Parts: sequence; structure tokens; C-alpha cells
Amino acid sequence: MTYNNCKPMHVLTNYSIGMMLDSNTSKSLRESNVTKNASCGSVSVAYPITMMVTGMVGNSLALMLVYSSYRKKENKRKRSFLLCIGSLALTDLFGQLLTSPIVISVYQAGLKWERVDTSGSLCAFFGVCMTTFGLCSLFLASAMAIERALAITAPHWYSNHMKTSVTKQALAVIWCLVLLFALLPIAGVGQYTLQWPGTWCFISTGDRYISGNSFFASTFAGLGIFSLLVTFSCNMVTIRALVIRCKMKSSSSQSSKQWERLTTETVIQLLGIMCVLLVCWSPLLVLMMKMIYTQTSSHYCKPESPSFPPSRDVQMDCNFFLTAIRLASLNQILDPWVYLLLREILLRKFFQVANAVSNCSIDAHKETPTAMDALNKQAVDTNAVQRE
Repeated sequence: MTYNNCKPMHVLTNYSIGMMLDSNTSKSLRESNVTKNASCGSVSVAYPITMMVTGMVGNSLALMLVYSSYRKKENKRKRSFLLCIGSLALTDLFGQLLTSPIVISVYQAGLKWERVDTSGSLCAFFGVCMTTFGLCSLFLASAMAIERALAITAPHWYSNHMKTSVTKQALAVIWCLVLLFALLPIAGVGQYTLQWPGTWCFISTGDRYISGNSFFASTFAGLGIFSLLVTFSCNMVTIRALVIRCKMKSSSSQSSKQWERLTTETVIQLLGIMCVLLVCWSPLLVLMMKMIYTQTSSHYCKPESPSFPPSRDVQMDCNFFLTAIRLASLNQILDPWVYLLLREILLRKFFQVANAVSNCSIDAHKETPTAMDALNKQAVDTNAVQRE
């Protein structure tokens, strides 16, 4: 179900006015409607359905894999990391389960939020879920980056102090603090408003008259950017430490080759994590800062009166904002793959293929005699003849 007309009442009113105006004015109004409808072409129920299904499948697989790995005795040293990644998968899964059905219901109701939210409290609940699960995902990614950096750069301190109980306490603190922050609009600091095209609610970015609104929106964007910087910094520290240690252990022994392989796997995984975070979260956080500065909000895209349509810049910001929030939601789908599933599946296959190609090259090199080998063989044959 795709809604090419995001404002049916608007178009109907313009059509009625166009019947009463001259042909030139009616033509311009119809062209304006076509332009506005074209900007709404991306509004489709297929997006939330696809994202919900793929998110549930990926995060469920990740949870099952984490659970089976956590129970193994040989993985005791990895339990802190498994707790972090399991918490991230659980957070992303609940985020999908609590928000996607609401969005799908609004689409089924013809993009009429009031038909689904008759009490008026569903928008605040949706906004709390978006803020909580969004920031939790970012903070958990930072926690895992810090955990990896400590494990590589300070292994002795890590083994002595990083217990599973400490990890559980840190995760509980992250969840509680983020939830308290997300509840600030309920306490009167900031506000959650219905966002274009009327299928979701999020932090309002353009209402100056609301108490603490700019502070709350700016703090959310600032915390998100800070979390990204922490994750990137810790991952770069980890990559640098791994590369240095790999160079120090450079030899032909089996253990050094295994260490080199694991280092390469980890570096590829960390680079993938940073790319996914950057692509998924940077557009939303940067655009939020821009909209806060310009006092623009995406709920301005659906004006109360057709006589005052949104400006072209506002409409473009609203389209970008919808795309940005979809990218941020896409992060909940990609998280289990870049952190766990791809490492277990694709990276192993990649290195198996690479090793096979390398072995074939070595065998071919061995079978092809070089000029030095030919000279050595000729010298040996000459010496044998002279002895005879």
C-alpha cells in the first residue's frame, strides 16, 4: 500500500478551488499538487513491514547465538562482550516490536494518526520508545568499543577488574539513565510531536514556546554525536593496538599466523561497525542540529490550512528527516549482522577462500622451476658426471 497523496484534504480543496478559477490558475494548482505528490512517493507501508521482519529475524538469530555461546565454559573470558552484544540485540528487537506495529496500524488507518491514537497518549509513548532505544543502541555500541579497547590495550587490568557483574551493572545504568532522559518531555521538559507524514512521533525541533524544547532536542543530538565520537575513537585505538601487536609477532609460526588472521578479521569488523554507525546515525543527528538552529520541525509539513503550504526548504527538510529516521532505524537491523552474524559466517568464508587461493598460488609457484633452480640442477648434474 503506497500513499502517493500525503495530504488528501489538501488536494481535494485545491481541486475545488481550481474548478472556480480560470484555466491557467487551475493548471498551476494541479502542477503544484503533482510536485507535492511526487515528494510523497516514498511514503509506503512496505518500509515498516520490511524493516520489522528483517529486524526481528536478525536480532533473534543474534540472541540465540549469544545465548549458546554464553553457556559454553570456554567462553568465560568473552562473557562481558557477549553480554553487551546480547543487550544490544535485545534492545534493537524491543525497539522494533514496540514501534513498527504502531506505524503499520497508522498506514492501515489511511495515515490518520488520530484514528489509532484516540486518547492522545500514544504519541508520547512512541517518542519515548524512539528516544530510549535510539540512544541505548548508540551507548551500547560505545560500551562495546570501550570494552574492546580495554581488553586489547590493558589485558591484565581487564582480566582482573572486568567481571560480568560489572558489565551487568554498567548495562543497567545505561538503560536507566537513557529511560529517565527520554521521560523528560512527560515531566514538561521538551515535547514529542507527530512527524511528517503523520506515521510516527519524535522530538520536536522547532517549537520555541515549549519549555525546555531546544535543550532536550539539542541534548539528544549532542549525546548521539558524543557517542559516535567515543565509538570511533575507541575502535581506532583498538585497531592501532592490534596492528602494532601483529607486527611484533611477525614470524612463520602457526600461532603468529593465527594471530594475524584474527587481527585482520577484527579490523574488518571494526571498520564495518564504524561505517554502519556513520551512515545510519550521522544524517539524523546533523539534520536535527540544523533544524534546531533554524527552528524547523517536520510536523510543519502538514499545515492546518491549504492556503499556507510549507515552503520548499521546509518540505525538503521533512523529506530528509524521514529518510534520516529510516536510516537510524536501519541501524537496528544491521547491528546483529556487523557485530556477530557476519563475523561468524561471512568472514570465515572469506578467509577460507583467501587461504585456498593463496595455497593454489604457492603450489603453482612450487611447480614452476625458476632460473636459479635450473642452474642449481645443472651444477648438480655436472658434478655427478665428473665424479663418474
